[in-house]
Amino acid sequence: MSKKYKIVAVSGSLQRPSRTLVLVHSLLSALEAALPVEIRVIDLGEIAGRLSGALTRSQAPADIEEHIRAIETADLVIAASPVYRASYTGLFKHLFDLVHHEALIDVPVLLAATGGSERHALVIDHQLRPLFSFFQARTLPVGVYAAQSDFDRYEIASEALRTRIALAVDRAVPQLVARAENVTAALVV
Repeated sequence: MSKKYKIVAVSGSLQRPSRTLVLVHSLLSALEAALPVEIRVIDLGEIAGRLSGALTRSQAPADIEEHIRAIETADLVIAASPVYRASYTGLFKHLFDLVHHEALIDVPVLLAATGGSERHALVIDHQLRPLFSFFQARTLPVGVYAAQSDFDRYEIASEALRTRIALAVDRAVPQLVARAENVTAALVV
C-alpha cells in the first residue's frame, strides 16, 4: 500500500456559499487525482464562534485544538482566504496565531485567495507569503488567485483558473513527495 499524504486545507471564508471553499475543493480534487491523499478541510465558517472565543491556544476547545494539530502535522497545507481590505481575513490569521511557530518548518504550503477583482491578486505575495515565511514554511512558487469573474455562481467558469489550478498542483506534487521522503528517511536514521 502506498503512503497517503496528509493534506490540510484551511478556507478562511465565513460566508456561505463561498468561492474560496469552491477553490479549495478544486485544488483538493486535483491533488487527489495526482496522489493518494488523506484530506482534512478546516472551514472557518463552521468553527468561527468557537475559534474567536479562544484568545490563547490553552483556551481552544477540543475540536479547535484538533484542527490546529492537524495543521501542525500536515504533509502539505493549502491556505486560502478571501481578500478583505487588501488582506486575508482576521479569523484566518487568528487560527494561524495559535499554530506553534516551529510546526510548519519546511512544510509545503499552497497559497490561494479569492477576491472581487484582479486588483487583489497580489495578496498572495504581499500578505500570505510573508505570513508563512514567518513559520519558515516552504511556500510553493505558484499560488492561485481567483476573481469573482472566474466563477459562474459558485462554480469555476474560467479555463485560465482551471489551468492555474493544474499548474499549482503539478508544481506542488514533487515538493510534497520529496519532503515526505526526507521526513521518512530522517525517522529511519
